Amino acid sequence: MANLEVNLGPLKLKNPVLAASGTFGFGEEYASFFELEKLGAVIVNSLTLKPKQGNPPPRIAETPAGMLNSIGLQNPGLEAFLEKDFPRLKSLNAAVIINIAGDTEDDYLTLARELSEINGILALELNLSCPNVKEGGIFFGNSVDVMSRLISKVRRACRLPLIVKLTPNVTDIVELAEAAESSGADILSLINTLKGMVIDVSKRSPLLGNITGGLSGPAVRPVAVRMVYEVYRSVKIPIIGMGGISNLDDALQFFLAGARAVAVGSANFIDPYTIPRLISDLQQFMESEGLHSIDEIVGAAQR
Repeated sequence: MANLEVNLGPLKLKNPVLAASGTFGFGEEYASFFELEKLGAVIVNSLTLKPKQGNPPPRIAETPAGMLNSIGLQNPGLEAFLEKDFPRLKSLNAAVIINIAGDTEDDYLTLARELSEINGILALELNLSCPNVKEGGIFFGNSVDVMSRLISKVRRACRLPLIVKLTPNVTDIVELAEAAESSGADILSLINTLKGMVIDVSKRSPLLGNITGGLSGPAVRPVAVRMVYEVYRSVKIPIIGMGGISNLDDALQFFLAGARAVAVGSANFIDPYTIPRLISDLQQFMESEGLHSIDEIVGAAQR
């Protein structure tokens, strides 16, 4: 039988299929459909130091082959998460990765320090699509210097494996990937959503309450596969690929481009069984191809 275990630098997972942050909540809704321990890991919704109410509605808009979301990092905050949500995830034997976000470097550092002391957390994922208020509102992930400084500080404060999630809303994602690696990232995840908007023609007004939102779903997959392909050629650390994955063929494109693991996002809203089905299909594919490890096809499409 093919071995689905995968090593992402210091992080070892039972299989290479994860639930992407922002689409799986804290796992409660999906636990009624299947056992969360079957997943490679659950990357929980972005967690901030203090509770966030999120953006004004409407916050979701359907688009051709995708969706726009403008949730605004709604979450209960660190204290409530550790008191209520995390114990439940542990009781379900879920492999947990925490996505953290903040407005300032101090927010990230406090979260990294406190979460590093909690048993049962596999890794932290840095959400860099947040405005650094000390830098005039610039997004952490849009500036090499700002991003590198943050990663370096979090790396020193964090005992856990550190995943850096890259935004595609930049001129050169390879430059960001190289900077993240040199600043201390153990793993890269890409891509985050593409910035977009929808206009309500009848009202002659932006449909989303926050005007713009993040585009996800099958429409972004070709962009995501291309970026994984390019980044793989330039870094030595492992990559988690994501963006529009809903079936085995989608996932295989990311593995062949250079990802060592994949994360499923928007497809969970359409079919909550997407991830366990993908794990089963991947197992069958590897056995039919005589593959012993996913590493045998990682980056195989590189030219």
